Amino acid sequence: MRLSDTLLVDRPEQTFFEDPALDRAFGVVMALATEVFVQRDRMRALERKLEAAGVLDRAELDSEPSDAERLAEAEDRDAFVEGLMINLLGKQQAKGAS
Repeated sequence: MRLSDTLLVDRPEQTFFEDPALDRAFGVVMALATEVFVQRDRMRALERKLEAAGVLDRAELDSEPSDAERLAEAEDRDAFVEGLMINLLGKQQAKGAS
């Protein structure tokens, strides 16, 4: 049974804000936050295993990147941030009807 099957019960929606869309958006944010924590937890487990096998020195992961590494990652980071922040402009992003 899927989680969505158990949630689609005929009862009023629980709301915390005047606009139910904010509650739904907050639900999405919380679901994403949960996924981020799971990813962090798994990453730490992976790092421990790789360090135990002598493949990785975790202290090196915390070191500053070189100028070349920083430059190589800048374009990707900038595109990622733009994709996140563009929604704050309040302009239609879809190519559908305007």
